[in-house]
Formats: sequence, structure tokens, C-alpha cells
Amino acid sequence: MATPAPGPTPAEWAPHQAMWLGFPSHADLWGEHLGPARRETTALALALAGPGAEKVKLLAATPEAVRAARDLVGMGDEIEVLEAEFGDVWLRDTGPIFTGPDRAAGFRFNGWGRKYELAGDETVAGRMALLSGARLDHHDFVLEGGALDQDGAGLAITTRQCLLNPNRNPDWREADAEKALGRTLGIRKIIWLSVGLMKDHTDGHVDNLARFVRPGVVVCPMGFGRNDPNATVYDDAARILGEAADDRGARLRVTRIPSPGRILGEDGRVVPASHMNFIIANKAVIVPSYEPVSARLAVEALEIMFPGRQVFALPSRALLTGGGSFHCISQQQPA
Repeated sequence: MATPAPGPTPAEWAPHQAMWLGFPSHADLWGEHLGPARRETTALALALAGPGAEKVKLLAATPEAVRAARDLVGMGDEIEVLEAEFGDVWLRDTGPIFTGPDRAAGFRFNGWGRKYELAGDETVAGRMALLSGARLDHHDFVLEGGALDQDGAGLAITTRQCLLNPNRNPDWREADAEKALGRTLGIRKIIWLSVGLMKDHTDGHVDNLARFVRPGVVVCPMGFGRNDPNATVYDDAARILGEAADDRGARLRVTRIPSPGRILGEDGRVVPASHMNFIIANKAVIVPSYEPVSARLAVEALEIMFPGRQVFALPSRALLTGGGSFHCISQQQPA
């Protein structure tokens, strides 16, 4: 008898029993940005445990990092510091996708197409499942959580640049991806965007480009200021989403919010800063901030999308030096 397909993975705005965060742990990876990245992660953890009403599981990879994390977050009951080996903090991609309160899906991880292969990243999903008490269903294909955004009703958004990249699953075509994700995550339909942000080493993760905020409603950026390097990418994504429908034929509603604009790294090159990398917590939405004016405008736009949650921004410049932001270092566990 064939195994029935699972139900859809709960949407991120559904209630959580915990929010998992990665704590920057390796000085050889972060260099001079280790301290600032730790402080940004601590501010995020405290915000999640406070106005976000989350039970935070803060994962640190070494005994030194565990001590540092405990010193920074204090001894409150809502933040638990746990030790588990990982390559780096990007648990959205290396950790499991929790498909229910006590069940998780694990996938192969190959360092975003073999760009950054670090010891511990292949095993952290199993360790998180064990620590959470969830059963881990392991699936033998490459997938990162940031490559997908789901609405909780079987609809997902992704980019061809990432999901069909030959550096992940070389033989995949759209039909192969749709079949695999239907079988493992209960996805009934995928909306295919083209490419992600410039200079994004993940090859176009969609959680920097478009996010569901409730069934049938999706947000994506609009260019902000002069010479926004991703303005054309944003417009293309908005066009595709505006023409798309769910599996019942209902058109999506698309809302656009300001991007951070042209954000440069210390070397003067464009970095993949995005307000789309926000976290939806139980009672808050926390937006990464890179430039105050655009962040304020993004918060004001998202407040309309999340009337029952407090929406605010926190700095994420140091985390971005590692290649990601708040959504990238987090993974929600449904209640």
C-alpha cells in the first residue's frame, strides 16, 4: 500500500511551541564580526522571548559559545541555551523543517551547492530533532528551508535559480521538484519565480524575495532609492506572483514593501540585504534593519499585514557579513 502524502506543513504564522536560533560560535568564520553578530542574535532572542511570546531554543556549537550565550541572554526562563555541533548558524537551511509539533523533515545539505561545506552542518538536523523530541523523517535529496516559503495550505513559492540549480539535485526538472516536495512536505502547487537577489550565495533563496503573510496574500519588495541593484528582480517577482493562483484557482493578492535599497559591504560591493528575511513570531514580526528610513517604511507596511502582532526592526548588519539574517538563523517548531 502506498504511503499517503502528508498534510501541508503549518504556516509560519501558526502558533509555535518554540523558535530555534543559531548562535554565532566560530571565531574563524566570523572574525572581527563575531562579537557584533552575537549581540544582534542576543537582541533577537530577547525580542522573541519578550514581545514575540516565544520559547527560544538558542543553539551554540562549542562550550565557549554556550558560556557566551548564557552570559548575554541572562537566566530567564524563556531562553534555553543548548549545545550542538554545527558548521554555522544558518539553521533555516541546515536544520530540519518541522512538519508538526513532534515531527520533522530532514534533507541532505551540501553547503549551498558545495560553496561552504562545514563539519556539523550535515548532522545538526538530527541533533535538533533529538533535542526537540521530534521524530525525524530523512529524505535523500538536497533542500534548504530558505529555498521555500509556504502558506500552510499546500502552496509554496521558490526560485528556479535555487531549486533547479544543477549544484543541488542535478537531474531535477520542475515536475521532479513538485513530486518530491508533495511527497515530503505536502506541497500541492509551486509558484516558480526566476532568480533571487544579486550576490546571494544561496543561489536565490526565496526568503529574501517573497513571503506569504496569510493564505492567498504574499509580500515582495519594491526598489528603494537610486540604483537599487535588485529592482528588476523585484518587479519580475511581483509580476509572476500577480499572475499566479493557488491550487483552487484563486488569484494571489500581492503587496509590495520597500527594500533596503543599495546596501554595500565593507569592501564596497553590493550585499543581499532584504527586509523579506523577517521572522513571524507568536505575537510579533521582527524585521532586519540595514538603513533606518527604508526599515521604518517596511515596518509600517508590514504592520498592515499583521494587525495582531507587534512589528518592529532590529539591526542585522553584522549577521549579514556572514551571508544571511534573522529568518536564515531561525526555525520555528509548531505547537
